Amino acid sequence: MLSNKKTNKKFEKEINNIKNELENPFGNRQFRKNIPKYELPEESLPSDYVYELIHNELSLDGNPLLNLASFVTTWMEPEANKLINENMGKNFIDVDEYPQTFRLQERCINILANLFNSSEKEETTGTATIGSSEAIMLGLLAHKWTWQKRRESENKSTDKPNIVMGGDVHTVWKKFALYFDVELKLIPLTENKYTITPEEVKQEVDENTICVGAVVGTTFTGESDSVEKINDVLLEIKEEKGWNIPIHVDAASGGFILPFSEPEIKWDFRLEQVRSINVSGHKYGLVYPGIGWLLFKNKDDIPEELIFNINYLGNEMSNYSLNFSKGSSMIIAQYYNFLRLGKKGYTDIVNNMLSNSKYLIERIEQSNKFNIINKNAVLPVIVLSLKNEDKNLNVYRISESLRSKGWIVPAYSLPPNAENVKVLRIVLKETMGRNMIDYFLKDLFEVYDKLINSLKYEKKEHSLLY
Repeated sequence: MLSNKKTNKKFEKEINNIKNELENPFGNRQFRKNIPKYELPEESLPSDYVYELIHNELSLDGNPLLNLASFVTTWMEPEANKLINENMGKNFIDVDEYPQTFRLQERCINILANLFNSSEKEETTGTATIGSSEAIMLGLLAHKWTWQKRRESENKSTDKPNIVMGGDVHTVWKKFALYFDVELKLIPLTENKYTITPEEVKQEVDENTICVGAVVGTTFTGESDSVEKINDVLLEIKEEKGWNIPIHVDAASGGFILPFSEPEIKWDFRLEQVRSINVSGHKYGLVYPGIGWLLFKNKDDIPEELIFNINYLGNEMSNYSLNFSKGSSMIIAQYYNFLRLGKKGYTDIVNNMLSNSKYLIERIEQSNKFNIINKNAVLPVIVLSLKNEDKNLNVYRISESLRSKGWIVPAYSLPPNAENVKVLRIVLKETMGRNMIDYFLKDLFEVYDKLINSLKYEKKEHSLLY
């Protein structure tokens, strides 16, 4: 039977319709039409279909339980989750509408002030932030402003502020220096020394130093700068030269570890020059992201000019933040943890994580495959380098091979001048028990042995060519 042009066009249209349905990037039995990825669909879609679509796509993400790269909390108790869901719609900045939520923040700040050993004579103050990055920005901004006002009162130049810190700091410190036009005096690390010393600090500070940054629990190795010794050096300088240089302590990770593991170590408000501290609730504060905290030893450590008084949300309120709107749920979740766990609960969890860290280190050392480069870590963090590194056997290939088994373990080089040291970092959290550690070690050693064997095979094949 011969077909005419009209029949052919109809047939082509049907073929194209089928082709479009087959090529639908989200195609399944529910989605028979193309759904755009990068623009709004023309019509609304059923809620359960959209949920399934997004839920399935997100399954391509890594498994949070196997994520040994991040310090961030990935699990909370059902009751905490319930509180979070009940308060998802509350904008924290609306203090007049949600006064009780604001009171919970105030209680959290008081709890942290006590935890960080603020004395009764000090009027310690602070604020919740969306994380330690915002907290650090706000803390350093206050120190810059204080330095500037003091210099102006003395009729001295304010055009060359600087900040002294080690190469072990988080990226946000470098962002602050760039964004707010502050000279960055970065003390480099060296091989086998991954924190800064008081002697190095003494060499770098001058009358234009707005503050010294000290880290308790570094991102790179989990170690801690010697805050007490740095404080002592700055007290000597204050006595000799009259330079009153404050310390801002970045305790994003260590702030919820040391008070429970080694409370006798002085790194907090017990030290005279420590004027501000940041800590991440969403790390070892055991709350989901994002929640951070900034505390000042005394309310006078925040220049009045930086505090905004706002009345267009209702009653007048004071505000010191970079963000304006933010959720209330994680502040409430932090308060839940404080009440739920108490000192004993946090102490038990921290000691358990550190015990698991010690177990992992012992097993790795017994294997004789890796070097542990952070034996002085204050965090449950293990940083490894290879004993025998080769272009075909390196930490990057091990990281990649572990990823194929589901484990997320970062490989990176340490900061200058220790960039020749290539490492793997394993962050242990509350959810990583001994049984999971054993599974991880099995996969780690298998990956290592497989790469070693493939390297031997490649060398053997290479020799046969000659």
